[in-house]
Amino acid sequence: MVHHKQTLPQKTCQTCGQPFLWRKKWQRDWESVKYCSDRCRQQRPVADASIVQTAAQQSSPARGSAQRGSAQRAAQQRSASH
Repeated sequence: MVHHKQTLPQKTCQTCGQPFLWRKKWQRDWESVKYCSDRCRQQRPVADASIVQTAAQQSSPARGSAQRGSAQRAAQQRSASH
């Protein structure tokens, strides 16, 4: 007995990046299927993961240094007024 699931076509979801297999309900429009679920279809597709990760790394230090800078200015103002 042959397992047919091993031979089903596979695609990658454009939102979450997870692989998903062909389903019978997609039989007529498999070529146009882009998302693994309704949830992923309703969400905006995520950009390239490396771009998202790089952007997150670049924005984190900037926010941290801005917060430190404002804390330092507040401390200087308190010491100057005493």
